[in-house]
Amino acid sequence: MAKIAIAHLVGSSTYSQSRFHDTPKLPKELPHAYEERTWRHKLHVNEDGCVEIPPMAFKNCIAEAAKFLGLQVPGKGKSTYTKHFEAGILVTDPSPLEVKADEVEGKWFFLPSDGVRGSGKRVKKCLPAIPKGWKATVEFLIFDDTITEDVFLTHLKQAGQLIGIGTFRPRNNGYWGRFLVQNLTWKEYDLS
Repeated sequence: MAKIAIAHLVGSSTYSQSRFHDTPKLPKELPHAYEERTWRHKLHVNEDGCVEIPPMAFKNCIAEAAKFLGLQVPGKGKSTYTKHFEAGILVTDPSPLEVKADEVEGKWFFLPSDGVRGSGKRVKKCLPAIPKGWKATVEFLIFDDTITEDVFLTHLKQAGQLIGIGTFRPRNNGYWGRFLVQNLTWKEYDLS
């Protein structure tokens, strides 16, 4: 039988998003003016105007943590938990934050124009910055019995500190998007 893990998380650092948007430029609008006008469009926003974290952010975060940690499954030789987290876990719903998109502040950075670290040309970019202390409730569906509650919690805690979510997260050589696990509820999940 499948399990559901309901995780209550709190941000231990600033969180930012970089959702793709293709807002058209105004006639004769310069790149800096365009960035200044549209930087909030990088946020994922629900119908209530609140910022929400996409489900794949957490799914990918914990799967990346499993790969990074490389912990071995007891009794399975050299086999690690990586494939179990990649295929056996799902997050289906976004996690709304108690932050209105129009209240989010922007921070300006001098970043590579193509998004590749170490590449040539740099430009000024504004990133939406949600201060540490943000809270999210995430429901993970676990379909793989190899992943026990203790194994899941270990990976989620490490994911919050070593991998992170969003733009400029630790796994991408940043320090934003880190989180702590406040508590975790683990229960049976009826698939029917």
